[in-house]
Amino acid sequence: MGTRESNEETSGTGRRALLGAAVLGAGGAVLGMAGTARADSARHDGGHGGVKSLPRPTIIGHRGASGYRPEHTFGSYQLALDLGADIVEAGDLVPTRDGHLVCRHEPEIGGTTDVADHPEFAGRKKTKLLDGVSTTGWFTEDFTLAELKTLRAVERIPANRPHNTLYNGRWEIPTFEEVLRWQDEQTRKRGKQVWIYPELKHPTYFRKQGLPLEERVAKLLGKYRKDRRTSPVILQSFEPTSVQRLHKLVDNPLVVLLSSAGSRPWDFVETGDPRTVADLVKPAGLREIASYAQGIGPTLDLVVPRDAQGRLTQPTTLVSDAHKVGLILHPYTMRNENPFLPADFRKGTDPDAYGDVFGAYKAYFATGIDGVFTDQPDTGLLAREDFTG
Repeated sequence: MGTRESNEETSGTGRRALLGAAVLGAGGAVLGMAGTARADSARHDGGHGGVKSLPRPTIIGHRGASGYRPEHTFGSYQLALDLGADIVEAGDLVPTRDGHLVCRHEPEIGGTTDVADHPEFAGRKKTKLLDGVSTTGWFTEDFTLAELKTLRAVERIPANRPHNTLYNGRWEIPTFEEVLRWQDEQTRKRGKQVWIYPELKHPTYFRKQGLPLEERVAKLLGKYRKDRRTSPVILQSFEPTSVQRLHKLVDNPLVVLLSSAGSRPWDFVETGDPRTVADLVKPAGLREIASYAQGIGPTLDLVVPRDAQGRLTQPTTLVSDAHKVGLILHPYTMRNENPFLPADFRKGTDPDAYGDVFGAYKAYFATGIDGVFTDQPDTGLLAREDFTG
């Protein structure tokens, strides 16, 4: 998740309760670290089965455990589970030329694979307009799956994570179907349900190219019988119309991702909808989202803004406003390294050094958020344990 990320990135009822139940539903709790967190009170999911709850705030492994391994690899996903993440964001989904869904942060793969080291693909380098932004590199839609499988993943932000470069070249690009099979395998091995949280990337861009994402996702989920209300898959997108389309195709819990307040979802730009994210986080916008989705994934800055020096200010009313209409909140993204933390929680200026991330977690958890995406799930779990006592 997080195409549009910034550099730093109360109990409810109704739809929010449904997501809470669904995130545990079919196969039982993902307990993280031996259930150290305090469980919420039981919730009901509209008569569709048992009442259970995830530990809250829920710790979501952002692109796996991307603070320790190159993102969107089975090495990263596996480590997130081993560290105890409640849910793994296994899959930012983009298509190949021959219609397969693969897991990459962006369709441009020059920064996350070794494609530049493959002379046979030198001619594939192009400049494209991606959601209005001129982008140069190599794009998944120009490769077949077989060609992509010859590439290997590399660390996306080596200046912040030089230790992750140790693993460059170790893992290939996973497909979404491989992730669904891995999820089942890990569920069997671990004796508890593994949950995933894939994101549909740039759906309007790909639909215009004849590679629509929503139908492909729905078909695969149906094939593996994971398209139900209590299925262990939560779907998310930055484009509200994509989430609305998913709402008609599957019964999975759905989440609308929200970037900075002044930004506009790209589908809004394409259709001439003048609203910005600032409009969507108003009570009327949240009520509309609640009509087709169960949650929102806002930037952390929408929950607690920063001042001109990058320090945290007072929380907004977003948490309470969203909870009032039954929406759950899973903001993004907590990272341990200094550059990604609010200025008041940084320690020194080393871009690879950790700041006072536990202090930052405490400040965000105090707002009442239901969970958070984090690159270091083990840190998030310890912070939750501190917070819940």
